[in-house]
Amino acid sequence: MAGRLEPHLEALRRELPGPAVLSVLLALLAVAVTLLIWRFVQGRRSSRKAVLLLGLCDAGKTLLFARLLTGKYRDTQTSITDSSAVYRVSSDKSANVTLIDLPGHESLRLQFLERFKAAARAIVFVVDSVAFQREVKDVAEFLYQVLVDSTVLKNAPALLIACNKQDVTMAKSAKLIQQQLEKELNTLRVTRSAAPTSLDGSATGGPAQLGKKGKDFDFSQLPMKVEFVECSARGNKGEEGDADFEGLEKWLAKIA
Repeated sequence: MAGRLEPHLEALRRELPGPAVLSVLLALLAVAVTLLIWRFVQGRRSSRKAVLLLGLCDAGKTLLFARLLTGKYRDTQTSITDSSAVYRVSSDKSANVTLIDLPGHESLRLQFLERFKAAARAIVFVVDSVAFQREVKDVAEFLYQVLVDSTVLKNAPALLIACNKQDVTMAKSAKLIQQQLEKELNTLRVTRSAAPTSLDGSATGGPAQLGKKGKDFDFSQLPMKVEFVECSARGNKGEEGDADFEGLEKWLAKIA
């Protein structure tokens, strides 16, 4: 029986590729799988075109929104709904994102964030640098709610903390704002013993770990890249001058 099968086995061995050919085939397969994964990730990213403007009331989100789109100053009032428009990068008109200005009122902000969070490629969290010292706990509370949301954690959109109103003498620096926010967020994660839920009210399967366990919180521990920039939607020359947000424009060009 074995003797009759031997010729067939020998023929099969001759048809099988040698070790070198097999190595090449495996390498090509690995490249193909990598490309498929890359295209999948890029596809998911390109489907998220929104840049959300978040922050408390009077942080200057709406004026920042208007300045980015038109370059002009305009009087604004507290928003009660969202506003959106296509923002085109000045250096490359083919690169664009959809800016969405969301209300900052406490009774509305989470409701609107719930509506748009899945579409966010990036988030601009606007801080009033002048009022920051007295609002730090409220700012940190809202930012904490954003950062522990299950959708935000999963998609990890780029995050920019825009320290606005730098044209005012009493404005706090971006460095100080970062330090104070890290301190407040660290306190919040320690005191929140109950398991958080996503903004739609569904459980996340246990407490979301903000940062690294056993270490004081800092922004480098988050799954998304976090940057800070100083800016002024009003500008140093007031209503007649230009806004001062070159750092914000460069960041938008980078993520577009």
